[in-house]
Amino acid sequence: MTSGTQKVRWGILGPGSIAKAFRGGVAGSKLGELVAIATRNPGKPGLGEEFPGARVLEGYDALLADPEVDAVYIALPHPYHAEWAIKAAEAGKHVLVEKPLALSAFEIDAVFNAHRKAGTFAGEAFMYRLHPQTRKLAELITSGVIGDVRMIQSSFGFQMPRFMPEHRLFANDLAGGGILDVGGYPVSMSRFIAGAAAGKPFLDPVKVSGAAHLGEEKTDEWAAAVLTFENGIIAQVSCAVFVNLDNMLRIHGSLGRIEVPDFWFAGGNRDQGLGKIDIILNDGKRESTSVNETGHVYSFEADAASQAILEGRQEFAAPGMTWADSLGNARVLDKWRADSGLTYGIETAAKRVNTISGRPLAAPGNAIPHRQIPGISKSASVAALGFEDFKTFASGAILLDGYYEAGGNIFDTAFIYGGGYTEKLLGEWLKNRGVREQSVVIGKGAHSPLVYPDVISKQLTQSLERLQTDYVDVYFMHRDNPDVPVGEFVDAMDAEVKAGRIRGIFGGSNWTKKRLDEAIAYAEKTGKTKPGALSNNFSLAEMIDPIWAGCVQSSDDEWRKWLIERQIPNFAWSSQARGFFTDRAGRDKRDDEEIVRCWYSEANFGRRDRAIEFAKKIGANPIHVALAYVLAQPFPVIPLIGPRRLVELEDSIKAFGIKLTLQDVEWLRNG
Repeated sequence: MTSGTQKVRWGILGPGSIAKAFRGGVAGSKLGELVAIATRNPGKPGLGEEFPGARVLEGYDALLADPEVDAVYIALPHPYHAEWAIKAAEAGKHVLVEKPLALSAFEIDAVFNAHRKAGTFAGEAFMYRLHPQTRKLAELITSGVIGDVRMIQSSFGFQMPRFMPEHRLFANDLAGGGILDVGGYPVSMSRFIAGAAAGKPFLDPVKVSGAAHLGEEKTDEWAAAVLTFENGIIAQVSCAVFVNLDNMLRIHGSLGRIEVPDFWFAGGNRDQGLGKIDIILNDGKRESTSVNETGHVYSFEADAASQAILEGRQEFAAPGMTWADSLGNARVLDKWRADSGLTYGIETAAKRVNTISGRPLAAPGNAIPHRQIPGISKSASVAALGFEDFKTFASGAILLDGYYEAGGNIFDTAFIYGGGYTEKLLGEWLKNRGVREQSVVIGKGAHSPLVYPDVISKQLTQSLERLQTDYVDVYFMHRDNPDVPVGEFVDAMDAEVKAGRIRGIFGGSNWTKKRLDEAIAYAEKTGKTKPGALSNNFSLAEMIDPIWAGCVQSSDDEWRKWLIERQIPNFAWSSQARGFFTDRAGRDKRDDEEIVRCWYSEANFGRRDRAIEFAKKIGANPIHVALAYVLAQPFPVIPLIGPRRLVELEDSIKAFGIKLTLQDVEWLRNG
């Protein structure tokens, strides 16, 4: 920042109308100054007049490389927000991103992860949140002037003069429609008011139900949703780009209601909003109040962001959009979109050909080490990735890309995961990124109740179609059926090996030692391919009650002895005891029924205490020690890790740098 001036030097990416509005805000701010603007067309007439005093740079990269720019306001079309916000973090620049911060909560989380690592500020530009009117609304709610808040109605809608398929408000490839463009305003305000009523900065709804009319471009032209909050408040929100709505915020309470027109401009316009609020009580009494603010409506946002940057903070202070607030808001919009059947072509595998940073997939790094797994010819990462909770290619690809670029190449799927979508997502990603032959794909089939030999071939055929490949590297029967002779299962899997559809190893998931021994003996006797892999629970904490019916743990002394003798690789699920080694699983936090039922025992608490003690010595977290314990066994264990966010993936990677001796392993287990 400019020496001695204590002003943040702002640059703007994109010269559109919202950029001009922010220019006015910076001009009216106390802590910021506009020094540059980047455009792909610097010769466009009038730019100098529209952005007086700012240097006009050609190309967005030029702005990020400019040493005279401290912070960047991203005013590009929606699909480019995440890419350039991440590139800004990599360049060490703070960012304020015009709403929506990105297309989904997954993308927003990736942006925050980049800025978390860079130590830079990142904020979402809902400028109304920083206007004094918003604080006044919170004060009125908490004062009880309208009693208990019961319902909220809020809309933001306007009518474009005609349908224009190429316009950003209609174009599918530009993420057009009302939900992302203006729907975030009534959603964010409703969450803010519900939070104020609960004495919190915001409140996320416990239920969202949305609908929309999709036009010719398959973007939402008008839409509505109902949000239900845990404190009983119900919010009705609506938005449109092809309907003039009343654009009124109404907060209904037990004693009356509050009305605010065009709250996102504080009842005014992009230059000024006085902040008028009407209070109408049930007895007919009416009162109007105003914060009488004459400052530029964007100046408060510019100053709040600049102040956070000058103070070394990475996010807005409330009532600005904190990171948690932006993520919560995006999750509501994601659900609203999903309920409406609204998808963008730019989020599909066909068009999402680059990573979230806008670059091709990079070559694997070495953050996740590799090892040789018995029975698999490919070099394989020390941990496998499970990812069955993603619903779209764009959301899942963020994690898959991050895992692969870190060095991970084992992917855990199953016929039943996501109703088949997990396999479809991985297949699209492997083909799109061109890394099938570098990857180790785990397939699983024959889950209860369909645990029969003839099911294996049928389900594997469907799995391979979804995966867009002709083989899996590892195959597991997902469950066992003791009523079926084990040889019939071995015969069925051996047939797939001979057909080339299993090209590595196969085995059983949640199988007992007895059945595995019988299967190996049968294969040896008949000359069939022997089972060469296991996928049972294995962890520093012993699972005392199965998480799901039919599950098998292999962490006790008898199992460990068997695994040492057999040296069969165990692809271990719940390898970190599903959070038992995190703070939320402490002795006094018994609100997680699964953790209590499956992991609470004095022996496990002793192991947890020792993991905590060991972690303190080496400057790590106990959950890292728990994962390192699994990797340090005297037999091959490949833990299945299940991060959903890049920050969780990067946290898991920390465990790979912890090297435990066999003495450490024994002490952690038995003391």
